[in-house]
Amino acid sequence: MVHKNLTSSNRVMSLPPNYQFHYNIPTLDNMELTVKVMDDDVLKDDKMGKCKIKLEKLGLSDSPTPLREKVYNRVFGDDSYVFLTLTYTE
Repeated sequence: MVHKNLTSSNRVMSLPPNYQFHYNIPTLDNMELTVKVMDDDVLKDDKMGKCKIKLEKLGLSDSPTPLREKVYNRVFGDDSYVFLTLTYTE
């Protein structure tokens, strides 16, 4: 499996932030998307949570596929989620 880090731009004072990006990947075979949610602070960025999504199992096509993935499981309080819409064309 090839590991490639792709990073989005930062969103300032945006709740909830909205991103739109496109990445070219050759195949979905054995591909895993790791989403890390970070809080941009002056001194040190805080990791808010992460999730891993196995792209091959989603059956992606050129039709948008909405996803809701848990990035932080809280014992007390509400869990945190990331909402994605993914497409794939060969």
